[in-house]
Amino acid sequence: MDKVTIRNLILALLIIIFLILVLFFRSRSPFGKNQSSFASEPKDRITRIELSEGGKRLSLISRNGSWYINGRQEARKSGVLFLIRILNELKIKSPVSPELFNTEVTEKGIFPVKVRVFENNKLLKSFLVYKTGSNIYGNIMKMRERGKPFIVSVPGYEGDIGSGFIINELYWQPYTIFNLLPSEISSVTLENFADPSASFFIRHTNGSFIISDLKEDLSGWDTARVRRYISYFTWIPFEKYALSLDEKNKKRIEGESPLFRIRVTKTEGGEKVITLWGMLNSEGQITDTDRMWAKTGNSEDIFIVRYFDIDPILKKRSYFFPE
Repeated sequence: MDKVTIRNLILALLIIIFLILVLFFRSRSPFGKNQSSFASEPKDRITRIELSEGGKRLSLISRNGSWYINGRQEARKSGVLFLIRILNELKIKSPVSPELFNTEVTEKGIFPVKVRVFENNKLLKSFLVYKTGSNIYGNIMKMRERGKPFIVSVPGYEGDIGSGFIINELYWQPYTIFNLLPSEISSVTLENFADPSASFFIRHTNGSFIISDLKEDLSGWDTARVRRYISYFTWIPFEKYALSLDEKNKKRIEGESPLFRIRVTKTEGGEKVITLWGMLNSEGQITDTDRMWAKTGNSEDIFIVRYFDIDPILKKRSYFFPE
């Protein structure tokens, strides 16, 4: 074998090695795949998501086409789909320096939410989410406690994805106030505190409705309007839970005079009561004319209701009588 042939073979071998190295490094993350590959990559679909923080734990489990909170109550579909989109599309936005991580996380005492993602019994991904307001994406993430920190985002979504990792069953429950068929309703009481003369009580007795002014029965109402009103309880949603309210503001809201209170008694027993307050600040000024604070029964949790959603059942007594 002459020198030219040997030289050409060596050159060809070097080119092959170079191409292999290029392909190898091109397929790797610039930060190291084990340190920065946050997105889940299921063969078919994600079937279980586990969130934990301190001693609190929550799991979202797919079963028969629906998702369940801790395997029991059906979860809010829109919330789960948003989280799945996050888990499938996570990309690094930028690395975080040790100094910035110390300032924004360690010094502020922010503890991480540990996320584990499964396809059937196979663990697809595990990482830590430090929820922070230091960036618009609401997070700094690590693959492990001693791993490199990154700000992570979903391409095409310039919002807070850290808010999707919440360990609170209320957040994952359907945002529904009432979901009752007319046949399931025995009576409805609406107290209008701003205009007491507009309050009313409707009860269903022997196949017919009776309306009173909370003191005595009335006559002359329009039966069709009553039936239409009762049908509105089939689905009344609310916007979201006010999870960011502290105890001081919760007590302030509950100490104010409510605007309305609605009490619905079910035919099979039991009742649901919702109280609604105007959105006022500590000086008594209205902060939102399109929404109200709300609370059901003895629950400690306050949520936000849009007038647009609840207006169908906020009728005055005069609504039921012909003009």
